[in-house]
Amino acid sequence: MKKILLLSTGGTIASAVSESGLVPKESGENLLARLGTLPYDVDVKDILQLDSSNIQPEEWKLIAQKIYQYRLKYDGIVVSHGTDTMAYTASMLSFMLQHIEIPVVLTGSQVPLNVVLSDAADNLRLAFAAAATCPSGIYLAFNRKIMLGCRTVKVRTTNFDAFESVNVPPVAKVTSDGMVFDPEFREFCQKRPQLACRLEAEINTHVALVKLFPGFDPKLLYAMADSGCEGIVIEAYGLGGMTFTRRNMVKAVGDLIKRGIPVIASSQCLYERSDLTKYEVGRLALLEGAITARDMTSESAITKLMWGLGQGLDISDLFASNLVGEVTI
Repeated sequence: MKKILLLSTGGTIASAVSESGLVPKESGENLLARLGTLPYDVDVKDILQLDSSNIQPEEWKLIAQKIYQYRLKYDGIVVSHGTDTMAYTASMLSFMLQHIEIPVVLTGSQVPLNVVLSDAADNLRLAFAAAATCPSGIYLAFNRKIMLGCRTVKVRTTNFDAFESVNVPPVAKVTSDGMVFDPEFREFCQKRPQLACRLEAEINTHVALVKLFPGFDPKLLYAMADSGCEGIVIEAYGLGGMTFTRRNMVKAVGDLIKRGIPVIASSQCLYERSDLTKYEVGRLALLEGAITARDMTSESAITKLMWGLGQGLDISDLFASNLVGEVTI
């Protein structure tokens, strides 16, 4: 019987109705009790009781520390978490806990567990099964899909199919045949270097994520830099194009890079990649020193930037590397 740890952090899955709306109130033990009998030996620890909108870098560090502390005592760890920022947490944990020796699976729900037609019980059961079955790594389990944590994005606000694995297939799907793994993921796991896990939780939160739109004033980028911003991810157009007529974003990007502020160019398009080499509007930004995010999600790009700055790494080299499956080089 696999030994699994449930770390409860709050979120919709643990919420109850109050005068001010849904508020996380249920303990991890209460969540577990509603699942009935499971074929695992489960321990529960409540480490937070927060709506995920209030999960911030301080909470990321706490969750990472708890996972690192208990990782060798269990065969797998499940983290119950609110859905709104779960993709950010999953991405950051992927970088903080590289080479983790066990599967760590985040999950939550769109409806509280105590509601009759909730999706919570199914998602929790899926997370426990993933924690007992998957290769080591950081995952997000939701609506019969198991996804690599650093590739997930929340794409729906109310539908039960709230998360998607972007630019790579889900690690596994649940069908009538059981848990069916993607063969390419199995191959990826076999090629991973087997290194010791270290907790690397130092990050730099003085960063910004900016969505470019027609009429965006580049002066705002200078204002961010003057206010202490030390790195920026820009969701640019299409393959990574940026304005250079009248409102010259390209020049502003170059000026910031000369000041030692790395600028990452990603795409506003959810799927496929950014490629600064294809169009003039991208090549000019590339010549100024902009770094392409390739096919990373915005959640993964901004957390990787925060983590890289906190670790004192060369950001250009970092974004040219695939650390945990977050990017296709």
